Amino acid sequence: MGKKISSFMTSKNILIVLTVLCCFFIGTSFFTDTLTKPLRKCVSMVVVPVQKGMNNIGLWVYDKYQTLQEISVVLEENKDLQNQVDALTEENNQLKQDSYELSRLRDLYELDSQYTEYSKIGARVIGITTDNWHSSLKIDKGTDDGIQVGMNVIASGGLVGIISETGSNYSIIKTITENNSNVSGMLINTNDTCIVEGDIELMDTGMIRVAHFNSNVIVRNGDKVVTSNISDKYLQGILIGYVKDVKLDSNNLTQSGYIVPAVDFNNLQEVLVITQLKE
Repeated sequence: MGKKISSFMTSKNILIVLTVLCCFFIGTSFFTDTLTKPLRKCVSMVVVPVQKGMNNIGLWVYDKYQTLQEISVVLEENKDLQNQVDALTEENNQLKQDSYELSRLRDLYELDSQYTEYSKIGARVIGITTDNWHSSLKIDKGTDDGIQVGMNVIASGGLVGIISETGSNYSIIKTITENNSNVSGMLINTNDTCIVEGDIELMDTGMIRVAHFNSNVIVRNGDKVVTSNISDKYLQGILIGYVKDVKLDSNNLTQSGYIVPAVDFNNLQEVLVITQLKE
């Protein structure tokens, strides 16, 4: 038996066996490729588009993710910028308010320098006590600060009114625009006297009445009227306002017209109280 196997395992026989095996594998490979090629083609027709679609979806999702990330960054930056804008706006508003207040205080300082002969106390307007055209004003200074009834009040260039009531920490100003207010005035350039009267009917015009000029007095628009020396309540020489449209009365004896107050009652925030009383 061993001799038969040895005689068979010759070089020639081995070569033949190997050749047969190679042919077998070649043939098998040929037939396998022939059988599987249509299958691979069918599979590729389905798989490739799906794969391509999945790739596109993946790219779209990634792009959207990147976009959302960028939007998030932009929104955060926008929030920071808005906070900066808000802070700058608030700072700008505060600067405007400070500038406006400084301007008002400068006006009060200039007014104080115009009436150096009188001592004064500064006060803030904190309320309006009637429905008339700012007829009575409430300020934040009272008897604790030395304020007394009868003291004259000035602001922004001229006469505001007179202290009519006091408390420990507040006072009430009866203004020259009040309906029953009467102030003895005179033309600053001629000393001709007149009476300045508050009138509720003029509350929307921003003016007050002036009457009792003598018929022979020459009165021009813009002439200054100040408190007269014969007033029993008001100190002399305080500017009241500027005359306008003075005409001869029907009695032909006197003249009447209007006065534009020197004080802007619509924007009155600070005043000066003259601590000297009219004797």
